[in-house]
Amino acid sequence: MTINIADAEMLSSYAEEMASYGHRYAAFSPDQITDSDTIEFFRTSFDAQEYCFVMTNDVDYFKSMPIELLIGDLKILMQSGIDISCNEALDLTAFARLEREKKELLENNLNINIMNQKNLEYLKDQLKYTGFGETFEAELKENMQRGDKDFKIIHNGIMNNGVPNKDTLTVELNFKKSDQTDMYFFNSYHVNLQKEENKPGLEQTFYINKDSSSITLKEAYNLMEGRSINKDLKTKEGELYNVWLKMDFKEAADSNGNFKLSHYHQNYGYDLQASLEKHSIKELNTPKYKEDLLSSLKKGNLQSVTFVIGGVESKQYVEANPQFKTLNVYDVNFQRINHRESKEEKKSESENQSVSKEQKKNIDADSDSSEPENKKNNKKSKSHSI
Repeated sequence: MTINIADAEMLSSYAEEMASYGHRYAAFSPDQITDSDTIEFFRTSFDAQEYCFVMTNDVDYFKSMPIELLIGDLKILMQSGIDISCNEALDLTAFARLEREKKELLENNLNINIMNQKNLEYLKDQLKYTGFGETFEAELKENMQRGDKDFKIIHNGIMNNGVPNKDTLTVELNFKKSDQTDMYFFNSYHVNLQKEENKPGLEQTFYINKDSSSITLKEAYNLMEGRSINKDLKTKEGELYNVWLKMDFKEAADSNGNFKLSHYHQNYGYDLQASLEKHSIKELNTPKYKEDLLSSLKKGNLQSVTFVIGGVESKQYVEANPQFKTLNVYDVNFQRINHRESKEEKKSESENQSVSKEQKKNIDADSDSSEPENKKNNKKSKSHSI
């Protein structure tokens, strides 16, 4: 339909008025400029089509359209920002179609931008809660905008775990684009642990789970240091279970060179708290410190604690050992304290308790031996009085 732009407002009002009378279709000649004098309105599609059939000849051609579509096209024209006061012919149908397509494109781009932003925030949260901090936004955004099927981000860090020697970690963060959507996912990270310069590092790939059971960077480091971590995992059926994990450096789990993770399930019988309570650790006497200590050991940390032996406090380090259902203890120089020394610790405590009991026994005995003498003296005193 071709109209004079200056007639748009008047034609819109006329079409809305006819619609209010129950007319549902408009018929017109697309070969001439349509105005209120050259357009006809009908109540049914049949009547409109019959009019077009009758009016069409070798010179003139007529067509019909729903009145709602005509009103919609006119509104798009008037809301487009074009000067509707100028006398200029315009293909209304083509103009409205282009405006709709432009709007749809803008909305799609907006939706894509919103989805990309949500995807970016999701990836940032995944990295944050896996222990990589909050510094990757620029790199993530740049790689996502590039649109590659997958990409990597390199992360370097130093782990010292409270000990003098500093271990260097080089981590490749692996991201992959979904086959179904434009969403990117954080799939895994590959760790190279360098303990000494000019020597090959220890390597392992850790995979990201959809829930919170993924192994964090600190937990990965502790595993690669030979310690154990405690995690809540899910079966394929979605059932939750608790397990201790320890890296088996003697056995490869797959062809990529990853080491196998040994599992010590909750039914294995390891009780971390009971293992701690076999030692005279000061922090166990304070509920908050005790809770923090248990949490730290479950993450696989080598944790500083205060031992109290014979009333003397000393700083030592402990780590969980679920495989042997015990606790590993180290001195301030990080030298392992063997099982015999732990027994001597308990023996010392036992001897102190025995001494205390013996002292109490002697005091009671002294008290018992003095009582008859007092009674005897009392009897003598009474006999003299009589």
